[in-house]
Amino acid sequence: MAAPPSPAGAVQLPSSSSPALKFEVLAQCGRARAARMTLPHYVCETPMFMPVGTQGSVKGLTSQQLEELGCQVVLGNTYHLENRPGSELVAEMGGLHSFINWPRGMLTDSGGFQMVSLLHLADITEEGVTFQSPTDGRRMLLTPEHSIQVQNRLGADIIMALDDVVPSTAADDARFEEATHRTTRWIDRCIAAHGRPTEQNLFAIVQGGLDERLRDISLKGLVERDTPGYAVGGLAGGEDKRSFVKVVSQCTAGLPDGKPRYVMGIGYPLDIVICSALGADMYDSVYPTRTARFGVALVPEGMLKLKNAQFAADYRPLDEECGCMVCRRYTRAFLHPLAAKGLPFATNLISYHNIAYMMRLSRQIREAIKEQRYPEFVREYVARQFPAGDYPEWVVEGCRLAGIELSSSGSGGTAAADGTGGSAAVGSGGGVAAAAAAAAADGSRQGGAAADGAG
Repeated sequence: MAAPPSPAGAVQLPSSSSPALKFEVLAQCGRARAARMTLPHYVCETPMFMPVGTQGSVKGLTSQQLEELGCQVVLGNTYHLENRPGSELVAEMGGLHSFINWPRGMLTDSGGFQMVSLLHLADITEEGVTFQSPTDGRRMLLTPEHSIQVQNRLGADIIMALDDVVPSTAADDARFEEATHRTTRWIDRCIAAHGRPTEQNLFAIVQGGLDERLRDISLKGLVERDTPGYAVGGLAGGEDKRSFVKVVSQCTAGLPDGKPRYVMGIGYPLDIVICSALGADMYDSVYPTRTARFGVALVPEGMLKLKNAQFAADYRPLDEECGCMVCRRYTRAFLHPLAAKGLPFATNLISYHNIAYMMRLSRQIREAIKEQRYPEFVREYVARQFPAGDYPEWVVEGCRLAGIELSSSGSGGTAAADGTGGSAAVGSGGGVAAAAAAAAADGSRQGGAAADGAG
């Protein structure tokens, strides 16, 4: 339902209203926008990052800590929650919010990503996808109807349609064509199966790989279904970054202005800055907490690889600009031996800081958009991560698509070769190349399909 007309002379910003979701764009700066999204359990501000709790819990953090850090929505995974503990048990406990003691927004993935992460255990047909459990070998047929029924029992504020996901790096044009059209057919089955449309919001997922024609077909078909929100899927799987930003740009431009746009599996801070410039609103990834388990802390300049010996006598906090509990109380020198030994205490502390960093970055993005200075924010952010001005080509391209000129930062920056989705490793002597290697070793969804179930 469209918003009522604005008073004469006022600029009417896009908005939409669904039975269980109200979305209001509060400010626009170029293609970037800041919005308010009202869900059944929480009123969210976007752009926002959503931590991933694959089986309902974010590793290393309690629900209370996530609330303290300002998290607005937590993501759970339908396949894994149905596998263990089971959606019927969760429903008996009052739904996922009650089960994990989380009062704010929740989103459940449909299980489609497991077609990539558990591809060796999956058999995909028009009916659905049959998985063999990686834990006990049991087989589960996940159809669009079953996925929605499970998500209805889990009770998240936002539920995702089951889509046919093909790895973005696959060299099979026929498979991408099949998956694109099947995803559109499956959304109709998801809509028909949805039993709680006044309490839960079903988002459709745009597919089509890196093919502009297929993405247009998917966009057209899904927008016609007029779901409360939309996601861009099939990315963050190891594709080259220039193709990544081009797909995000195409999809955000083709989706309705008044509805939320969710780019799935995105967790590198720089990716979020660029995608927000292109008009995206929502992101999720295991990256901040998974990279913490490798002793890596996120900072404005990039990342700190705390296992490195150079931090043994470094008495500064992780981030001197951060006011989180970890940065107030602990030093890099304290965390270095704990991270080097892989102790859980270090993982918990670094995870806490990394989520704090992502929440702060999201707030900074929203503030810059509202204050009409987002291009300046992007230029400053990129220059800080690449002080030599050797901006990756995909960053330059993403900014160009967003109408942002990087060279005006005064850094004299020139485009560097692509190859990293991450940011510089601070003080590691490796710069961007080291960051790319760290990301690859990390195994997050950003550098390739994640090891499954490790949110």
